[in-house]
Amino acid sequence: MESYAPMIGICAALTVGVISPGPSFVMIARTAMASTRAEGVSAAIGMGMGGTLFAIAALLGLQGILLAVPILFVALKVLGGLYLAYLGFKIWRGAASPLLISSTSNDTANIRTVSLRKSLLLGFTTQVSNPKTSIVYASVFAAFMPGTQSLSFNLLLLASVFIIESGWYTIVAIALSSERPRSTYLRYKQWLDRVAGGVMMALGVKLVVSAR
Repeated sequence: MESYAPMIGICAALTVGVISPGPSFVMIARTAMASTRAEGVSAAIGMGMGGTLFAIAALLGLQGILLAVPILFVALKVLGGLYLAYLGFKIWRGAASPLLISSTSNDTANIRTVSLRKSLLLGFTTQVSNPKTSIVYASVFAAFMPGTQSLSFNLLLLASVFIIESGWYTIVAIALSSERPRSTYLRYKQWLDRVAGGVMMALGVKLVVSAR
């Protein structure tokens, strides 16, 4: 009978990493407070999809590839850092702009669908833009994965990764989309957006600089 102890170790290690603050947390927090709860949850699902992609890459031997081609990791850090800095700049630039929420348009349903898709994509791209996450996944998988594993083991592991990533960020989105955090955000939107944008830009610049 196949032992699932390695999976427990992987899930525990990834849970600790997921709840640690970073660019993903900043993006989910702002999305939840600045838009709707549904958009925050949609972004959280995007985070889960990004985490699952890293898990698939780790199963396929991501660590070996990065060790064999170190310039690839440098390129990932530069591109990912630039993207995070770009997202931060967009938040910073729009800090003074008021939120325009309309519920009278005949196309409200279509607008909401597009917004959910954009939030999903934003969560996914924010997650995969941080190559440090790929190293975390590669390292954790290398440390805990058994020598051989079945297809059912791998599928259950991928499902667990998705649940951990999307589950945590869904909790964050639901908590921060409630009335009190939202009203606080709307009251101090300009300054909160500048802080969030500044943090994202700083994390992006730090990632680019560390590529040296």
